[in-house]
Amino acid sequence: MHRFLLLSLVTLIIIPAEAASPARKGTSVVPVPVQKAMGELDAAAIRAHTRFLSSDLLEGRGPGTRGDALATQYIASQFEALGLQPNGDDGSYFQKVSLLGLTFDATRSALTLARGDAGSPPLKYLEQFVGGNQTQQETTTLDSEVIFVGHGVVAPEYGWDDYKGIDPRGKTLVMLVNDPPANEKEPDLFKGRTRTYYGRWTYKFEIGAAKGAEAVILIHTDDAAGYGWQVVRNSWSNENSYTKLKDGETALRFAGWVTEEVASGLFQGAGLDLHAMTRAAGSRDFRPVSLGYRMKGTVASRIRPFNTSNVVARLEGSDAKLRDEAILYTAHHDHLGVGAPNAKGDTIYNGAIDNASGSALLIELARVWAATTPTPKRSIVFAAVAAEEQGLLGSRWYGKNPTVPAGKIALGLNFDAIYMIGRVSDITMIGVERTSFNATAERVTKALGLTIVPDQSPEQGYYYRSDHFSLAKAGVPAFSVDQGHHVLGKPESWGKDKTDDYRKNDYHQPSDEIAPSWDWSSAVQMGELGFWLGWEAANAIDMPNWLAGEEFRAARDRSQGK
Repeated sequence: MHRFLLLSLVTLIIIPAEAASPARKGTSVVPVPVQKAMGELDAAAIRAHTRFLSSDLLEGRGPGTRGDALATQYIASQFEALGLQPNGDDGSYFQKVSLLGLTFDATRSALTLARGDAGSPPLKYLEQFVGGNQTQQETTTLDSEVIFVGHGVVAPEYGWDDYKGIDPRGKTLVMLVNDPPANEKEPDLFKGRTRTYYGRWTYKFEIGAAKGAEAVILIHTDDAAGYGWQVVRNSWSNENSYTKLKDGETALRFAGWVTEEVASGLFQGAGLDLHAMTRAAGSRDFRPVSLGYRMKGTVASRIRPFNTSNVVARLEGSDAKLRDEAILYTAHHDHLGVGAPNAKGDTIYNGAIDNASGSALLIELARVWAATTPTPKRSIVFAAVAAEEQGLLGSRWYGKNPTVPAGKIALGLNFDAIYMIGRVSDITMIGVERTSFNATAERVTKALGLTIVPDQSPEQGYYYRSDHFSLAKAGVPAFSVDQGHHVLGKPESWGKDKTDDYRKNDYHQPSDEIAPSWDWSSAVQMGELGFWLGWEAANAIDMPNWLAGEEFRAARDRSQGK
């Protein structure tokens, strides 16, 4: 493990406990530029940026919409006003991301799960299923055998194959949404409670397409997905975006979800029990089961080619050799746009917490960094990325087309959804423990009176659900900076109750709007931590790396020509 030492001596000061902010305890040694920067972070500025980005004027910032364009122009204007260098295409602040928007056309589509010659009523869109055609054609037809393939996982490192004995080409594959479970004999199977990428719904569609399946149907349960059916429904009821298929690239004619009730009825019709088959799928001995149904019907889509943008700016580093390397701050600027109304008739999915809050902090961090002296050794890059809600598409684009070579990005720090509940005593940075930067992160958080706590819901696979994952796949040591649940001055469960309430009632809902009760010191605290972490990496002798044996280490080595 590398030790992260500053390239040159930096003046240090001692902060007495009584002079420290509420987030700092005891006596802490803080570099002077970091202390000054932390004092400059402005809660009112973060609130103002969040208010504009989540206003009805921007109509939910759906990718490729007027509101999306307003958001990107606003962020670029802020970067320009700060004097940051444009770091996008052709000397601009914009890195164009070309996508195809597909909207399921319920008026021209009909899907049935038919058994034998018996007729079957079409499935009810949004109520019983969601999904769409990924072939990027206006219409496609389906007529294929329905097979239950358990978790749909092929993992040679675990000796696991859910497809043994079948040819999945041209079939409809029904899958569970999670990893195969650990057991007493193998408590670390698929990392135990920690969800791996094999358990993500994105993997399920990817492996189905790679296997040549006609369709993939995922069985939704609240526990397996980590959220209720309303989240799936809202996420799929609007336009869904994709990068354009390349010649010869395979895609599913239908990729979607069904409710647990529909799945239970499907298995019951086949003389099986869903829960019993779920248990059976947890064994290596599981073999795919034909359910005796055929998936039939037509999937029609409205297709809209469009461009959106990552907004990218750069603060040039001061060291002649290290300025070609960079620290990368990211936050996604998009949300869900305009969609189905809630009980109050509101159709605008404002996305104030998710993720106007993170974008606002990104702008404020850019302002503070631009005024920091001395300038850091490495460059600092700020990227407000697009289409995260569509499957991390903007950050994936950046990961494949980085404005700084991936092997020269020292560290990626991502901000996605800041809960305005006040200052906390604990923090999560899922993935930092896999990197050589972990010791530095522990030192900084301790100095700020914060405790790094492990992933509180490892079964949800949060590491694979935000933009840092796209950077990790390119080899960049990257993670999100998130609050914990222990709010200073509040009862033990207060913070968790607040965040749980948000995820149940406001996440991906029109009600994700600014409230007068929000405590904006949350965002300031995330900014303090994010700045100091960035400062350490920007001035360290060696760049961080993934630890030996970690899943992204090979990509890091390739990016650095090793």
